[in-house]
Amino acid sequence: MSNKPRVAFFDFACCEGCQLTVLSIGEPLIEVLKHVDIVTWREAMSEKSDEFDIAFIEGSITRDSDVPRLKRIREKARLVVALGSCAALGGPHVSANRFETSELLELAYGNKAEQYEAGEVRPISAEIEVDVPIYGCPINASEFVLVLKHLLLGRPYRVPNEAVCYECKLNGYECVFDKGMICLGPVTRCGCNAICTSRGHRCFGCRGLVDDPNVDAARDVLEEHDYSLDEIIGMFQIYSHRAPRVQQLAEAAAEPQKKRSKGSEPWRFGSTT
Repeated sequence: MSNKPRVAFFDFACCEGCQLTVLSIGEPLIEVLKHVDIVTWREAMSEKSDEFDIAFIEGSITRDSDVPRLKRIREKARLVVALGSCAALGGPHVSANRFETSELLELAYGNKAEQYEAGEVRPISAEIEVDVPIYGCPINASEFVLVLKHLLLGRPYRVPNEAVCYECKLNGYECVFDKGMICLGPVTRCGCNAICTSRGHRCFGCRGLVDDPNVDAARDVLEEHDYSLDEIIGMFQIYSHRAPRVQQLAEAAAEPQKKRSKGSEPWRFGSTT
């Protein structure tokens, strides 16, 4: 019998794009997988097992009937990883929480609505303890390999907590605000290597808010480009509608702006010119 850690992948409400990202990693993943036994992974194999040490869970919880299964996974796993923003934040599904569930079911299924179950959309951390979250929609492949290495070595993984703008500056990317787009990079957690802005797109906030967003600095840059903090908060409805920190940011936006000198914050970013 192998003494390697047993790894299992599970999914709830999601597109399974994060698992597909893992499957597409290639050689770096193959090297790490030499040190584990994959025992359950519906996306990649037909075999499955109820005995595992590390559980990667993709997807948000949208039905109360899924909670018992989620809790069973937690009971069996030594470590649980929330794989992607659906599991870690609730994902795009959280926008459904803005509407009456019965209305959405009727819109989708018509007179068969009563045959389907739906409820408040929430991340898996609303129901179980999560040891490590991997944010992103989809996840960053390099971060997945890094997290898995940390787990196998028994080392704590430091979840990135700088803004996406930090990675933009490191890579020398042009600020998309200067292209006339509003971007969530000022307050969104980095770790994606600024993949969207590297291609000329705005940050959509799929990795959620940093733990302590610098609201004053964000105001500075937004005002320089004729945007308000309220506008950036509204955009978080896509991924983080349920997140308490979005509500905290909204409350902070309503507070009077503090007197300060422009550019005094080390977090501050702006044009690359």
